[in-house]
Amino acid sequence: MRRVYLSLIALFATCLFATPAQAAPVLCDKYASTTIQGGRYVVMNNVWGADTAQCIDVNQNGGFTVTQAAHNKPTNGSPAAYPAIYAGCHYATCSTGSNLPMQASASGFGALRSTVSMTYPSSGAYNASYDIWFDPTPRTDGQNTGAEIMIWLTRQGSVQPVGSQVGTVTLAGGTWQVWYGNIGWNVISYVRTSPATSLDFTINTFYADAISRGYAQRSWYLTSVQAGFEPWVGGAGLAVNSFSFGSTGGGTDTTPPSTPGTPAATGTTSTGTTLSWAASTDNVGVAGYDVLRATGDTFAVVGSSSTTSFTDTGLSPATTYRYRVRARDAANNLSPESAATTVTTLSGGGGGGCTATGAVQNSWSNGYVVQPVTVTNTGTSAKSGWTVTFTLPAGHTITGSWNATLTVSGSTVTARNLGHNGALAPNASTSFGFQASRPEGNTQAPSGYTCA
Repeated sequence: MRRVYLSLIALFATCLFATPAQAAPVLCDKYASTTIQGGRYVVMNNVWGADTAQCIDVNQNGGFTVTQAAHNKPTNGSPAAYPAIYAGCHYATCSTGSNLPMQASASGFGALRSTVSMTYPSSGAYNASYDIWFDPTPRTDGQNTGAEIMIWLTRQGSVQPVGSQVGTVTLAGGTWQVWYGNIGWNVISYVRTSPATSLDFTINTFYADAISRGYAQRSWYLTSVQAGFEPWVGGAGLAVNSFSFGSTGGGTDTTPPSTPGTPAATGTTSTGTTLSWAASTDNVGVAGYDVLRATGDTFAVVGSSSTTSFTDTGLSPATTYRYRVRARDAANNLSPESAATTVTTLSGGGGGGCTATGAVQNSWSNGYVVQPVTVTNTGTSAKSGWTVTFTLPAGHTITGSWNATLTVSGSTVTARNLGHNGALAPNASTSFGFQASRPEGNTQAPSGYTCA
């Protein structure tokens, strides 16, 4: 027993003190951390989900290597650890010079940028991911309660993010599955469909997408940007070769995005239309799109979108409009404008206008019922039929409807009357309803009801 005891002490000492601490410390304690580059970054071992051994060899140039990992956790549960390098504050341990926390509405937020280069072993079960934290307050200690943005560059084994997949998106030069779940805070995970060993992106590229889906808010504060690994099984050989975080300086990126595709119109009514187009690409990442509209020769911006679709409302019946789109990146470089598409709104039908208003009758954590959607003939003559359009939030799905026929195109839902409720005298009303599912914890509801 004595020999075993002494051997364990020797192993522990070797793990902790294999090289001088000031040169390249080896961290084996569960929650050990150290600063590098004069405090600019913090490297942490962070074995938060297991009691198995893990050691990391810190690289003073900006990374670390997992040299020992004895993890063997079920891949349908939480990981064993998150060894990582970060800028900002994590449970009151803060790096220097990061300017974090920073509110996402601040003028400098769009210029925040990070890069990473990683190496992966062929064995084990793990992900390689950024973990980017937001809080409603400028928190420097404790658990953040706003949004956790996870960017998975790769994964091995049967591991998956929190929640369920709610979509796909093209960002930062790659295509990503988008996952959403809530574990006391919103977890939005972007899982790359083809593995990558490096990434160079602006923080706002992914955060703007999370905001557009209703999972984050511009008023929240970025508290830390972390890059590392979540191992479930094994983990030795995982390495961050280099990491950086800072500001692009506003003028570093001078390359504009490519020209987006020509917009196509769907769900056109007397007062609105929905446009969609092929995505633009950019050397850093597309931050969003501007939509331009013209009724004559001059185009003007009428709205913006962080996705490749946009619903334009408040249009005049029986009017021809032309649309173009352009892309922009976080440095406000603008792409060339796309080719134009022409859209003519409907006349309104039956000589009279109409309105539509919807009310949520009942809701629960992952679904709701809208009843009634009231359709009223506001014209001076009878209507022989009506069409109502509205916008369905991202991740929501229509699961049933009554007193109308519903079709879905992107985020636009079109409801048309049935045979028994299409005729409306002036000032007369009818109604329909529907049920929808939504991601757990999401509180959004459909909006933008228009009628023709």
